[in-house]
Amino acid sequence: MRVLIVSQYFWPEEFRINDCARELQQRGHTVDVLTGIPNYPTGRVFDGYRWWQCRRETYGGVRVIRVPLLPRGRRQPWRLVVNYCSFVLAGSIGGPFHCRGNYDAILVYEPSPITVCIPAIAMRRMSRAPIFLWVQDLWPESLAATGAVRSKHLLAFVERLTRWIYRRCDVILIQSNGFRSHTHRMGKGDDAIVYLPNWAEDCYRPIVVPDDAPERLLVPRDAFVVLFAGNIGTAQGFDMIVHAATLLCDVADVHFVILGDGRDRARIEADVVQRGLSDRFHFLGRHPMEAMPRFFALADALLVTLRRDPIFASTIPGKVQSYLACGRPIIAAIDGEGSRIVTEAGAGIVCPAEDAPALANAIRQLRALPPAARAAMGACGRAYAEREFARPVLIDRLEQVLGQQRHPAA
Repeated sequence: MRVLIVSQYFWPEEFRINDCARELQQRGHTVDVLTGIPNYPTGRVFDGYRWWQCRRETYGGVRVIRVPLLPRGRRQPWRLVVNYCSFVLAGSIGGPFHCRGNYDAILVYEPSPITVCIPAIAMRRMSRAPIFLWVQDLWPESLAATGAVRSKHLLAFVERLTRWIYRRCDVILIQSNGFRSHTHRMGKGDDAIVYLPNWAEDCYRPIVVPDDAPERLLVPRDAFVVLFAGNIGTAQGFDMIVHAATLLCDVADVHFVILGDGRDRARIEADVVQRGLSDRFHFLGRHPMEAMPRFFALADALLVTLRRDPIFASTIPGKVQSYLACGRPIIAAIDGEGSRIVTEAGAGIVCPAEDAPALANAIRQLRALPPAARAAMGACGRAYAEREFARPVLIDRLEQVLGQQRHPAA
């Protein structure tokens, strides 16, 4: 097959679509990627690139076509909107010019925004290839749930736009079965919906950390370490984590290690200081993905949280697959699909989203278990990941779906 992947984000930005493109290429398919100039997550254009450039590169044999893109900046909503719109405009104009020829399938990777699909629709007018939209984030629900958009009129417009986009896609790939009802509401039947969850990158696996590893200097010793990795934002409900920590003041050895950054970090750090918890929290910022398994191996529990909202209950947080693959016990303060997976795997302890007393109790429970019991939870999680989220199996499924002969959507 000749496959065009349309994604606003791509290598050297760290997203799972990188593995997908490379794997399809290694299986003998010809893969092109239409993407933008890398600037995520810092909001600054990566070294060696210019935002106004059109550029061609190769990545593991994959041909990468980059169109100009205005960087997203930091903590400025208008910059993010301009960033999204610039990719739509540049991709819709430059895509048909730079990605010529006949494609058998167009795969759109959508972690946000939904507008990433518009260049693919423009491309399909030339190639007549079917469009497969891999939905990672639901619009407009996620905009409302995070408070990014409060205007009912704007949310209604985004919903109409989403319906328009879905109608022009032939298959909707959903990363969580919880997305199925949303996809129905957007006008797609079960015959056009395929469940395709995320996998963990190859670097996520159980490891033994060397004695001289630099991560050992950053993670507290002789402590029960609860580690959170990822974005520090509205969706994660970080206030609940801080509240739970105040309820654990009688347990002197519980420490929280936070790997990541985000819009709420400064506010959360100030709250930690105000509550007198500075000695319990360790904000380590962002680290390369390759370092994550070493940090995870030094933790006693891996923490995943989301706010209490139907939209978050329907999703599977991407870190769940990474946590499972590393074979460490999980504490999941989430509802819905993510909670179900951790429970089904026997990989840890779950509690309701945004329930600080329940989270504090879950940490107490896990801390009280013998090390062997915690290790058994981690082993169950690893086995579940290998069974349910193995990349070769999921790429097999994607390959089969992309190879299906379908008539383009009306």
